[in-house]
Amino acid sequence: MESIAPADIVPTPSTPRTNPELSGAPTGELFDSMLPPRSELYKGSREILREAYVPARLPHRENQIRQVAEVLAPALRGELPSNLLIYGKIGTGKTAVVQQVRLEFLRRVGKERPATFVNVNCGNIDTPYSLLQTIGNSLAEGEAQRVPTGWALDRVQGALQALLDSKPGVCILVLDEIDRLVARSGDGVLYTLSQINTQLEGGRLCLVGISNDLKFTQHLDARVRSRLNEEKILFPPYDAPQLQDILRDRAKEVFRDGVVDAGVIERCAAYAALENGDARRALALLRLAGEIAERERARRIASDHVVKAKSRLELDIIVECVRTLPPHCKVLLYAILQSYERRRSGVLTGEVYEAYCKLCQRLGLQPLHARSISNYLSELETLGLVRAGIVSRGRGGRTREIVVDVPIAETMPALAEDALLAPLARPRGPNQTLLTNFDNPNRSS
Repeated sequence: MESIAPADIVPTPSTPRTNPELSGAPTGELFDSMLPPRSELYKGSREILREAYVPARLPHRENQIRQVAEVLAPALRGELPSNLLIYGKIGTGKTAVVQQVRLEFLRRVGKERPATFVNVNCGNIDTPYSLLQTIGNSLAEGEAQRVPTGWALDRVQGALQALLDSKPGVCILVLDEIDRLVARSGDGVLYTLSQINTQLEGGRLCLVGISNDLKFTQHLDARVRSRLNEEKILFPPYDAPQLQDILRDRAKEVFRDGVVDAGVIERCAAYAALENGDARRALALLRLAGEIAERERARRIASDHVVKAKSRLELDIIVECVRTLPPHCKVLLYAILQSYERRRSGVLTGEVYEAYCKLCQRLGLQPLHARSISNYLSELETLGLVRAGIVSRGRGGRTREIVVDVPIAETMPALAEDALLAPLARPRGPNQTLLTNFDNPNRSS
């Protein structure tokens, strides 16, 4: 095929600058108004407000930084540190602290006693094979040492041992979200890693596990628990004043002086403090509030922008939540949404169960007993997706009336993404108001 020279695709003066099939802005001008040469709000990188950014200072985590460093410090002398488990709820700074200690550790590693730091996010790992392969490829130097796909698990383990032996000193392996790995694959691979030092000749491995589950070790085999539970550090949730300090530090780096209204930082911190002191949540609120203000061409970030950001984030959380529901629970929620959408008022449990059974028949599923569906309904209520109140029907007795607390137009397509519910998919409708926003004064308790 004859190639096209760059000159061949440069528009000539006679070439129209607009697409006759489009009624929008001329080609090349669509983003001009969206990307002014100078931002009115930002002076620094927006990545500073994202969770992946590791700041030079972590307010209110000085003690935890010192504790982690004290455990890992022997590796700088070529000695094997104790294994370490770090606990804490989401957004309490666990990963950020470990990353900051890692950066300082690598600055101090000397040529005489080198050490290696490997970080693996277990949330992206499905099998023991994938974990061992990921660790091995993180240690590999060049394509020849990489662990390919298709080997037997024993061979992958042998390759990992060879790579560890080829690295003098200590390898510190950080397993972030280690609880998710165990939930998916069991604790067999942790046993393999925890006793691998008995098979190494020159290298040594130190394990650092990070978990959001405070009861994570209760599900481990006693042998694995005894090897891993050498050191523990618990990260407490942030309170509102601490979150304010974190946000002020980041805001000074990102935003221009004077563009953040009084009360914005406090409101972001208050919302996050109500949700278990999640610093990621607070940062996401501030970041999204700034983006919304910029889209609205505002010269300042106001409290109203935080309220809008909160509503937007709630929607994201809801959609992610429904994707993780069990199959029959998804079918039940779909039946509730479908019935509620038709009536625009509360639906009774009997009507919901009938709609659920019809959907099961359509999907080729065997419906569960009404008692099991009642338990699923309670789970949906606990998650805040629906509300079920007792109503009296006179001689008909008392029953529960179900009210939807999620945006239907966003939730039903999210449910239909599941291959099981794919036959129920339909074109996405117009966006609907998010009903779970507690800033809405019309929301009933």
